[in-house]
Amino acid sequence: MNRLQQIIRAFIISWIIFGLGVIGYMVIEKWSFLDAVYMTAITVTTAGFMEVHELSSAGRIFTSIVLVAGVGYFFYIAGLIVQSIVEGEIKAILGRKRLDKKIRKLKNHYIICGYGRIGRVLSQLIKEDTKDIVVVEKDENLVEILEKDKMHYLNGDSSEEEVLEKAGIKNASFLIAALGTDTANVFLVLTARQLNPDIYIMARASSPDVKNKLIIAGANFVESPYDIGAISMGLKLLRPSVSRFLSIALSRKKEGIQIDEIFVPKKSKYTNIALKDSGIRQDFNLIIISIKKASGEMLFNPHFETLIEPGDTVIVMGKTPDLKKFAQATDTDGN
Repeated sequence: MNRLQQIIRAFIISWIIFGLGVIGYMVIEKWSFLDAVYMTAITVTTAGFMEVHELSSAGRIFTSIVLVAGVGYFFYIAGLIVQSIVEGEIKAILGRKRLDKKIRKLKNHYIICGYGRIGRVLSQLIKEDTKDIVVVEKDENLVEILEKDKMHYLNGDSSEEEVLEKAGIKNASFLIAALGTDTANVFLVLTARQLNPDIYIMARASSPDVKNKLIIAGANFVESPYDIGAISMGLKLLRPSVSRFLSIALSRKKEGIQIDEIFVPKKSKYTNIALKDSGIRQDFNLIIISIKKASGEMLFNPHFETLIEPGDTVIVMGKTPDLKKFAQATDTDGN
């Protein structure tokens, strides 16, 4: 039985005691209902007012029983409530300490500043690949949502150096500036870049002018949700089939088709092998859309004689299980 159920049960029993007290006075003393209720109330609450009527010997004994039972149960209920409050505070403190300890241990993690509509969607998307995420949110009203979503989080102002340091910015690999205003995002990017010159920073902006400011402040990439939304709407109008295809490919549903990028390390068995000899299509049932070379050059619809070189990123499309198998295969060497 949990604490809430105990408190509810105690309240029910206290009302039963009160009811029995009323019935007792009506039976023993032959009082009216109103007099019995009043007498029971002043007895249980130890108010100390005068008796409604003079009590008989049996009435005095009954009053003593009601008094002991009522006062005893009052202290019992009070104890349960106080215990619940204290235990809740202790659990909250211990839970916060455990969470802070987990955050301190993170390496190469993501820091998402702002848990509004954009921040929350990004968090859920990244969470599908890694749990190493720390959300920094200033609004206390969103803490309950963060806990419900089982996110590592800090409740504080992400523009403050101390808060970013608690989020482990010096050990983080990525930071997403998704705050509600452009001014806040610019200041955040400046602070984050100062604390970690090597971190990759992605920021949201609402206008082209702010994009330039964010780049100057130190952002590696800046995106406008409004521009993306407009492009998506236009694509749905002008190229509905293409839009539908991209929606399916980028939905990240386990049973659907996905587009993913697979990095090919130096020791992979696929290095220095032509696409026609790699067996990617035959063994994994994947379609190779593009290859991003280590130099940054992007080869779309690569020729079947194209060599896969160390440091290349192969962009492929297929079902989730096949993508995972190929990703695992690229990590193994050919020996």
